[in-house]
Amino acid sequence: MVLQRTSKLVTHFCLVNQPTLRRLIGVALFFSIVSLLVLSYRISSSHFHSVVEHVAHVNCQPLSQLPAARNDSSEQTEQRVLVFLQTQYSRLGQEVVAFLEANHFAHRAKPFGKMLPSLTLNHVGRYSLVVFEHWELYFKMDHWYRTILDKYCRHYGVGMVLFGSAVGNVSQLAQLPVVVRRGAQAKAVYLNTRSEVLRILRPGQVLTDGLPEVTTYFESNHSSFEPISFASFDPLPSNDVPSSDADSPPAPRAAPVWPVLLDYGLCDGIQKVFFGDDLNLWLNKLILLDAVSFLTRTRMSFPLERYLMIDIDDIFVGEIGTRMKVDDVMALLDSQKMLSQYIDGFRYNLGFSGKFYHYGDEAEDQGDDALIEHRDQFWWFDHAFDHMQPHSTLNASLLITQMKRNYNFAKEHGIPVNSEYAVAPHHSGVYPVHEPLYEAWKRVWSVKVTSTEEYPHLRPARRRAGFIYRNIMVLPRQTCGLFTHTIFLDKYPGGKERLDQSFFGGELFQTIAFNPVNIFMTHLSNYGNDRLGIYTFSNVVRFVAAWTHLRLKAVPPVALAKKYFEFFPEEKDPIWVNPCLDKRHLDIWSKNESYCERLPKFVIIGPQKTGTTALYTFLNLHPLVHSSFKSQETFEEVQFFSGGRYYRGLDWYLDMFPWPNETVKYQFEKSANYFDNELVPRRVAALLPRAKLVTILLSPSQRAYSWYQHMRAHEEPMSLNYSFYEVVAASEQTGADPTLLDLRNRCLGPGMYALHLERWLSFFPSNQLLIIDGNELRSNPAAVLNRLQRFLKTKPYLDYSKLLKFDPKKGFFCQVTHGSTQCLGRSKGRKYPSMDEPSANYLREFYKKHNVQLIKLLNRLGYQIPEWLESELVAN
Repeated sequence: MVLQRTSKLVTHFCLVNQPTLRRLIGVALFFSIVSLLVLSYRISSSHFHSVVEHVAHVNCQPLSQLPAARNDSSEQTEQRVLVFLQTQYSRLGQEVVAFLEANHFAHRAKPFGKMLPSLTLNHVGRYSLVVFEHWELYFKMDHWYRTILDKYCRHYGVGMVLFGSAVGNVSQLAQLPVVVRRGAQAKAVYLNTRSEVLRILRPGQVLTDGLPEVTTYFESNHSSFEPISFASFDPLPSNDVPSSDADSPPAPRAAPVWPVLLDYGLCDGIQKVFFGDDLNLWLNKLILLDAVSFLTRTRMSFPLERYLMIDIDDIFVGEIGTRMKVDDVMALLDSQKMLSQYIDGFRYNLGFSGKFYHYGDEAEDQGDDALIEHRDQFWWFDHAFDHMQPHSTLNASLLITQMKRNYNFAKEHGIPVNSEYAVAPHHSGVYPVHEPLYEAWKRVWSVKVTSTEEYPHLRPARRRAGFIYRNIMVLPRQTCGLFTHTIFLDKYPGGKERLDQSFFGGELFQTIAFNPVNIFMTHLSNYGNDRLGIYTFSNVVRFVAAWTHLRLKAVPPVALAKKYFEFFPEEKDPIWVNPCLDKRHLDIWSKNESYCERLPKFVIIGPQKTGTTALYTFLNLHPLVHSSFKSQETFEEVQFFSGGRYYRGLDWYLDMFPWPNETVKYQFEKSANYFDNELVPRRVAALLPRAKLVTILLSPSQRAYSWYQHMRAHEEPMSLNYSFYEVVAASEQTGADPTLLDLRNRCLGPGMYALHLERWLSFFPSNQLLIIDGNELRSNPAAVLNRLQRFLKTKPYLDYSKLLKFDPKKGFFCQVTHGSTQCLGRSKGRKYPSMDEPSANYLREFYKKHNVQLIKLLNRLGYQIPEWLESELVAN
């Protein structure tokens, strides 16, 4: 129709004779055709304009109509991050988890499913921040669960971090007034000088290297949204960053785009940070770190101070041609002066081995003398006189002699000996712990601090931690990309570019940014030759100063260790891992691999008063099953993981078990107080990750009553002075005696079976756990033991029905020995008065919710519900 009308106009125009009129009509006809072309383009671009028009008309719900978050609600959440993953092994999800680990943030990572995890416990929020690997996981969440999550976030003031990408070249971000676009690779990225999110990061620099090939960015004209960073598709010189009075580079360049977006929550009451790209760009990791701090109101963040110590190991050690000369020592002093401008109180920390003094050529020996001449300019520490690895000898006297020689060398040459810090060559003997080393350190050097890169494992480095053993504080040590053999820049693995990447936003820079306390290991050879140690640290501190507000500081080792454990008090207790599962640990352990065969194959974890001693006794009837050695303190129980014996170390624990041989194939231990101890599951999993676990459950009410009677039999004062009902009904509100409350907790606490089992199952897979019905063990132990043999895969199979016989006087089964029964001692199988009715009613109500949780757990694990559990719930 449009073309027909245009044709008629042209025909009519040709019939007109007047020149002026013909010109006027020609101009009008031209503009009409242009208008038609523009209209058809608009129609063909209808999808794009429908997105823009729709976004323009999105109306946010007024905050006055949303449930208000409590002002103090953020204080009522645990400092933990909930991460929703697309899959268990998705790449970005693993990067997010690695980031949280590197920053010491407690977290739970969960593949996205139909169910939400529990968000509260006793009216306390379990998470301070929620992270979605892709924002579609949030926006397409089931309506009911999203309503619950949104309500939780608003009530507790919990923010969100969401990653994602545009669908196609342009799309709307769910129902928010935000457009998401995909563009070409940006030429430059820089920070918004006005952003309230930025805390560590310092705006003012421009990043041009390593930018993603595709840029995902956001657009919005709503006041709830503002950029955290900008990206420019035009080259942007580093000195052309917008000031606080401008949000974009000066004309004529195109306006910048927004790759990271802050949502103040004006639409839904939930503050969010959106990332258009992943964490491959180092700047995004630092923005995420600031976002975590901002969204949690700085609760999940460290102070801006970062404590650094640079150790130089192997002073006086090294082959001829690799050692320091006088010029190198002068350069070291100059660099120390320069670094002190960026690191308050900085000094290099020199670890020396006196035996190798003057072991170089003439120029290198003069370098040794120069170090001694300027000894007062540095900190010093013992690094073993002859550089011997301590684990290689069990002779404590030899280690003490070697240390005294280094001590005497220091005194003879005026080297300070009061640092109370030492490092073992190759970290030998520090972890796994070598007792003679710790003893020698304390006797000769009065050591209070050491460091290692081996705890709990060398890799991944982000999981290194500290611990305290025999009052010596062990700090995590980090590498900086330099080793004894990396002494020339042109021969550096990967070349200069790779080393530069480490401190220009890479691993070394991130290590400083993520950790409040850092000890870096370097070597003498890194400060001679091409002086890569000086090159590396002078560059990284400048980069830190340019890009961050971090304040670098240095303090002596003991003060540094105290700082570390102020930040991480939960790390004071060590965790012993199996050295045989880590080749590096085996290389620096005083024992050999055969010692690990002494570790138990399974553990009876309790709880107390459920029949664990009977099970222990029956298992020992098997010719190839052997328990731990008995203890004068704890009798048949080891109780290693649950108390002070844990600090005696791995060697002590190994000595509690027999060596394997033809008659010892299956070692085990039984410690009934393991079950409900919060620390034990993690400790057992670290040392015995492949061990099987056995637990026995019976009526929690009956177990509580049995414990009370057990304490009366041992004449515990509270149990003698108070009735059972007075014990279980005691509370802090009534001002009860703390000792009485302790007895109450020991009566009631272990019976919260589901709570404790879930803790164990967070460290062990369910196929390594066997749950035994305590009533069945009492009435039909042979059937239980036959099932247990299949679970443990013990061979040969033993028919326990021929080895056990019911004793009517005792009221339970006993072992048959040489034709006669042999029962447990008097303390087992005591007959008590029946529980009074008020106590029974109180306990049924107390355990009601715990028993419901136990039924759900047993159903999930595929167990038959015990009769005692059904009975207790029916009674309710």
